[in-house]
Amino acid sequence: MITTARLLLRPPELCDLDRWAEFMADPIATKYLGGVQQRSMAWRSLMAMAGAWQLTGVSMFSVIDRSSGIWLGRIGPWQPEGWPGTEVGWGLHPDAWGKGYALEAATAAMNYAVEVLKWPHIIHTIDPENVSSARLAQRLGSAHLGPGKLPAPYENVAVDVWGQSAEQWRARNIAL
Repeated sequence: MITTARLLLRPPELCDLDRWAEFMADPIATKYLGGVQQRSMAWRSLMAMAGAWQLTGVSMFSVIDRSSGIWLGRIGPWQPEGWPGTEVGWGLHPDAWGKGYALEAATAAMNYAVEVLKWPHIIHTIDPENVSSARLAQRLGSAHLGPGKLPAPYENVAVDVWGQSAEQWRARNIAL
């Protein structure tokens, strides 16, 4: 678990399902994440993240508002089989947008990836049309590295790869 000024980042739990399913049912929130998922598919994606924690020790965190206990989204390290690199990714419930939560949680996740996981390089795979995510990557200090290729079944999805080295991240001296 990681705590920041306003957030708790922890592995996903079954109690996250209702908000996770709301997030995955929103067409705007999921536009760049593969599209809307029915609740049964959202359950599977939650289980995949929880299972990745159990089996590999690496998966996105559930982001929880410390004051209310509400699930806000999922942000953190992600490295599926065949992925183009060690990624810190993000996705927030629409009611959490515009409040600085993404930057706060992504900063904590980047610190975790560099200091705990000891990843030498971190990427973000972002749809070229996803201006908000590209802006967050820039705010984190990542540079646009060019187009990327995802493994099946996402091989036809256009993504740009953004990233930076652990040394570049440390040089920013970001503290929470």
